[in-house]
Amino acid sequence: MHDSTQDAPADPTVPPGPIVPAGPSGPAPHDPFVRVRGAREHNLRGVDVDIPRDALTVFTGVSGSGKSSLAFGTLYAEAQRRYFESVAPYARRLIHQVGAPKVDSITGLPPAISLEQRRSSPGSRSSVGTVTLLSNSLRMLFSRAGTYPPGAERLDSDAFSPNTAAGACPSCQGLGRIHRTSEELLVPDPQLSIRQGAIAAWPGAWQGKNLRDILEALGHDVDAPWRKLPAAEREWILFTEEQPVVTVHPVREADRIQRPYQGTYMSAHRYVMRTFADSKSATLRARAEKFLTDSPCPVCGGRRLRPEALSVTFAGRTIAELAALPLTALDAVLASAGASGSGDGGGGGGGEAARVLGEDLRSRIAPVTELGLGYLSLDRTAPSLSAGELQRLRLATQLRSGLFGVVYVLDEPSAGLHPADTEALLGVLDRLKEAGNTVFVVEHHLDVVRHADWLVDVGPLAGEHGGRVLHSGPPEALAGVKESATARHLFAGRAPSAEAGPPRPARTATGFVRLSGVDRHNLRDVSAEFPLGVFTAVTGVSGSGKSTLVGQVLAQTVAERLADPGFPVRRLVEVDQKPIGRTPRSNLATYTGLFDVVRKLFTATPEAKARGWKAGRFSFNVPGGRCETCQGEGFVSVELLFLPSTYAPCPECAGARYNSETMEVRYAGLNIAEVLGLTVEAATVFFAEVPAAARSLRALEEIGLGYLRLGQPATELSGGEAQRIKLAAELQRLRRDHTLYLLDEPTAGLHPADVLVLLRQLHGLVDAGHSVVVVEHDMAVVAGADWVVDLGPGGGADGGRVVATGTPADVARAPGSRTAGHLARAVASRD
Repeated sequence: MHDSTQDAPADPTVPPGPIVPAGPSGPAPHDPFVRVRGAREHNLRGVDVDIPRDALTVFTGVSGSGKSSLAFGTLYAEAQRRYFESVAPYARRLIHQVGAPKVDSITGLPPAISLEQRRSSPGSRSSVGTVTLLSNSLRMLFSRAGTYPPGAERLDSDAFSPNTAAGACPSCQGLGRIHRTSEELLVPDPQLSIRQGAIAAWPGAWQGKNLRDILEALGHDVDAPWRKLPAAEREWILFTEEQPVVTVHPVREADRIQRPYQGTYMSAHRYVMRTFADSKSATLRARAEKFLTDSPCPVCGGRRLRPEALSVTFAGRTIAELAALPLTALDAVLASAGASGSGDGGGGGGGEAARVLGEDLRSRIAPVTELGLGYLSLDRTAPSLSAGELQRLRLATQLRSGLFGVVYVLDEPSAGLHPADTEALLGVLDRLKEAGNTVFVVEHHLDVVRHADWLVDVGPLAGEHGGRVLHSGPPEALAGVKESATARHLFAGRAPSAEAGPPRPARTATGFVRLSGVDRHNLRDVSAEFPLGVFTAVTGVSGSGKSTLVGQVLAQTVAERLADPGFPVRRLVEVDQKPIGRTPRSNLATYTGLFDVVRKLFTATPEAKARGWKAGRFSFNVPGGRCETCQGEGFVSVELLFLPSTYAPCPECAGARYNSETMEVRYAGLNIAEVLGLTVEAATVFFAEVPAAARSLRALEEIGLGYLRLGQPATELSGGEAQRIKLAAELQRLRRDHTLYLLDEPTAGLHPADVLVLLRQLHGLVDAGHSVVVVEHDMAVVAGADWVVDLGPGGGADGGRVVATGTPADVARAPGSRTAGHLARAVASRD
């Protein structure tokens, strides 16, 4: 039989050629490659690429080059589309579908599983146990092998879940805490009337106006000061569980026709409680929490379960006690119980069931601890986890699933991972591959890149300057690709940050912020000093307490002291990777304030003045200048029933978002839609003579975001891009007061070339007299810091201590530090 591997060219950088049929009588040989032809998703330029199956392939390239568009937007999207073709049409309607990618053809593509860095916040009931499905196994262990009180009836596994009616404590509904509100919290200013916003807990915008209109339709006085309303009426408005339906006749506005509608009333208490318990939005939950006080549930003591479930034990402990243990400690308890042959040392719940279920649970815990997450407990809430922790938990679950012949598509699995844990990650990726799977990884970590069997490098630059496959082949062959930014770092033979220039002399601190006796989470009586006027890096393995110390304790301490005239820090700026907006209506221009400048420029044109137009005319968010067919969205949704909904450019405005009259007005030859379509790079030239715009654009370009379009929706931006936009917004303000900047893993999701650009900005802030503190895992960044605070030595209960402080060279020599050896190599490479 013809061997297809013989057809591969000798040059490994050239993708394999087409498979030659065996002959007229024999079958065509098995094609071992996934072959993509004509990929045009986002900025991809008709990409053709061949990628081997049953191998570990890493997709690299600078931020915005198009690597995620190829791995997720094209390969995974097409695999999912094909899978849904086999699903019953009715079932397809119940599952979210990403839609068909823009590609001519893909052959040789197996089913795919996506493990992305999800940026949306999980619900408050989601936990480590539910994400990994370990809670199911633990509940089954208690149901079948637990020790029950004499005469107690055996419980089903659902009775041990706080998320089911059978198991949840009836007092707190399984939340473990009682959340209460009061009239004082819901209505902070009783002098105001309902129309003036007395009920502060109500939602804003249309929904809040809707509730006010419903109250008015129900006959309540919405114009009287709140304090003058009868007590019984105030009680009903705020706390009623009734939900009356009434016909609302909105007040007619001059430019809008509003028809009567049926409105359903919801009390302020009910709205706050529902939002806090069920909302997927961290912002809405945080807002609702401001109107609540909470305390441990007096019935279950914060353990979330009914008394009958808490009366069952295994190895002498309740399920709540075991769920609160770090996974490493839980594994030790199960091992001890298995060795004794009984859950309670002969207490009636052990035997074969305890052994089998205990071994199964331990086998599921093993991959989680292998990925460096043994410090987590099953009851740790999912919203408190980082994106990297969540992805590694899902990866551990997949490792245990035993699937064969699928493609795993991973989004930067090393994000948030200490170098000491990277080796374990590589072992997990290898095991997925050895089990007969194909692994595609979008990654920037050079150790992961070097470990790949195959490398797909996309670039050479970002946005419209990228979107080409520069190399598809073995990693070592990338060395000959001169255009590749990845090659310059992968084969440099030194730490990437060394390209930023010669090592700078260590700066001298101008003061200190001292923390002492800190007790929070796993921090126990911790004392630490943070020097001012320098660049400080906080290091440590995952779960060692870095984010708690910096993002919570240091931030809170500094914020409380800002009012002290003797305190050297005058401003505090926290720059995280949370989205700059949750809808496509929020974009780069709106967030930075650039859109306000642009609209004023258009308002000042002779055409706009002659028509009497104000700045609002040039907003796509309000009626007037926007296209009403698409409501300023630029696209319309086409429902295809059994197929995924597809989005098409608006037939009226062709995606411009504005009506034709608005686009008749031009500034320097461009209309408002064309200006929003400019990249930052192009806009910098276009607005060179407008100081207010040029400053914003220069800050964005200097931080490496020149490829983004001004009108690019916030929903299309990565966490790293969102963080750099926030930093650019700060840089353009030209503040002179001493500012402390706190950044949590600012290099996460950044290519080494982008890291250099970011570091130049951060060191520039320090040179200008400010202070910068970063939580960081990139040892090249840490080696260039002035001061290092290393936490650990491990995660969870094994961490929470300051292991070493000092210059990078000092910490690199510190005994007992898991960071020291990795930092020593980075320090040596700079010398």
